[in-house]
Amino acid sequence: MPNQLEIRDLHFGYGERPILSGLTMDFPQGKVIAVMGGSGSGKTTILRLIGGQLVPQAGSVSIDGKVVHSLDTAGLYRLRRTMGMLFQHGALFTDISVFENVAFPLREHTNLPESLIRDLVLLKLQAVGLRNAAELKPAEISGGMARRVALARAIALDPHLIMYDEPFAGLDPISMGVTANLIRRLNDVLKSTSILVSHDVHESFQIADYVYFLSQGKIVAQGTPAEMMASEDPFVRQFVHAEADGPVPFHYPGKTVAQDLGLEQKA
Repeated sequence: MPNQLEIRDLHFGYGERPILSGLTMDFPQGKVIAVMGGSGSGKTTILRLIGGQLVPQAGSVSIDGKVVHSLDTAGLYRLRRTMGMLFQHGALFTDISVFENVAFPLREHTNLPESLIRDLVLLKLQAVGLRNAAELKPAEISGGMARRVALARAIALDPHLIMYDEPFAGLDPISMGVTANLIRRLNDVLKSTSILVSHDVHESFQIADYVYFLSQGKIVAQGTPAEMMASEDPFVRQFVHAEADGPVPFHYPGKTVAQDLGLEQKA
């Protein structure tokens, strides 16, 4: 199966602070790929590089053979039209209805007549179980429902590539299960490539075909969910089993408290 998205020897940082170092990743068409790791490991930065919001310092991000950071503004906008994005916490427009939120990308990127936009929006809302909530405002629905509206908006243009940034954050167990099943089902129906950035091991492993684990901007492990569950790698074990002790330290690196308080014994 061909790779729709390829990342090769990718480096990115802010000033002297490296964020990503030498990443090489493949995202095959039709697959759900989970990118996991602790906070600050660079997961969301990868999504921004894929979308062209950031430019790598070295290496490349290629989508369907096109290097993202080499495109001009018009080319980048054409490419983004083939992408869907589910932002953390949904990021819905609060002052307009559920219907208008889902219609927004259709009006922004197409010249379709309003009658067709109406039918498409209702079909997308039907797919996430919220057709009858079309006229409600985001404040009038639950957090889980709002996430499903955001998902309907993300697939409004039938994208080839869908990115999910912490889609399970803040959801109750039922809403998490519903959202996970929708992600898997929509990916299979659309035959798209889905990138799932998440901390949630259980839901991600239920639907992912392949997993990359990041730590301090580097890939420390990769494989199928079953391989990751059986892994003896210290980082993977700590993350998957939520262990307090392991390669990921509790304290931010730097001086010890004894050094700061001048309590270290002199040699």
